[in-house]
Amino acid sequence: MRASTSGDTGPGWDRWYDRLLVLVPWLLLPASTAIALTQPGRTSRDHAITLGLVGATAGWVYLGHTRVPPDRRRTLPTLIYFAGLLTFSVALMARDVIFLLFAITGFLHAYHLRPWPLGAAGVLGTSVVINTMATETPAATVQSLGTYLGVIVIQTVAISAGIVLAERSAEQHERRQQLVARLEAALEENAGLHAQLLAQAREAGVRDERQRMAGEIHDSLAQGLTGIITQVQAAQRVWHSPTPAREHVDRAREHVDRALALARESLDEARRSVQALQPRQLEAAHLPAALGELARRWADDTGIALRFEVTGEQVALSPAIDVTLLRVAQEALHNVARHADASRVGLTLSYLTDVVLLDIRDDGQGMSGGSDQGFGLRSMVQRVRSVGGAMEIESGPGEGTAISVRVPAIPTVAA
Repeated sequence: MRASTSGDTGPGWDRWYDRLLVLVPWLLLPASTAIALTQPGRTSRDHAITLGLVGATAGWVYLGHTRVPPDRRRTLPTLIYFAGLLTFSVALMARDVIFLLFAITGFLHAYHLRPWPLGAAGVLGTSVVINTMATETPAATVQSLGTYLGVIVIQTVAISAGIVLAERSAEQHERRQQLVARLEAALEENAGLHAQLLAQAREAGVRDERQRMAGEIHDSLAQGLTGIITQVQAAQRVWHSPTPAREHVDRAREHVDRALALARESLDEARRSVQALQPRQLEAAHLPAALGELARRWADDTGIALRFEVTGEQVALSPAIDVTLLRVAQEALHNVARHADASRVGLTLSYLTDVVLLDIRDDGQGMSGGSDQGFGLRSMVQRVRSVGGAMEIESGPGEGTAISVRVPAIPTVAA
């Protein structure tokens, strides 16, 4: 049970008991008054005095209890009310012992006194008032005094035990309420965090997908379109060169055929990017063969000498590792063709014990703006980091460029 305070809401039993405490004096006081007024041998003056005391008692109960239920956290006002209640009970019982019925209210309203020793003292005071006023003054014998004190002690202990249990129950109920409030707050906080995490996960998923698509478009479509443009420009130069017409047609057709093949490959790669499939070159061949085909075709398309080497014992790697190294090689060779103005390029794939190395070196004009220029280089670095690898770029004006990639040698079975 809990303290009865203004605006307090508790379980059904608490509310019922609080209403009972409010109702009891208004049942017992009128009943006692009605019986007292019907007693024979009483004069009008006696009745007037009795009614005056009853009115004063009713006013005290209304102002001290009914109008504003006592707040157990405010000990002094509750103690003053209870002392007045006992005083009026003594006065009424002095007029007529039947007001013992109303005096029982003290046992119930002692429940408002806190801490529990005050409640027990209130019960003791009520018991003393009732047993003293309702009986004749006990004779000075051991038996009579024992009976008198025994009744008071038994009443006090029995009723005070209920007050103590009620206070313990109130404390437990308060702790449960606090625990429930903390749990509800934690659940609300967790719900908010969960919603925030979901939103962040969706945003991260969107960013990752956009980044993946951007990388795939750059690695496949952009490079394919660049190759197509290169072949078309070569065909245009053939048409304007001073050679026989038949030779014009043959040489131009060769460039146009290459441009058409690149267009088809770019379309296939675009579809694969949308479906998140691995590159075509890795479908029927392992990484060394795919890199060898890439090197041969790149050299044919650009006319730049390219030397490709594979060292170490070849291992079937995780598809993610294969795709990363292939895409990095494509981007690096694409940059060489567009920016390096190189005459020789070296491409080396090295299988070591627990790592795989990919080196791309050229003798071109190098880079003067550092190693973080453009989307292509950033995409390469991100790809390598996504598989737990690292990439280094060494370059200087007129000194060529060297790109070294180091990734873990994760075999297919382990992946």
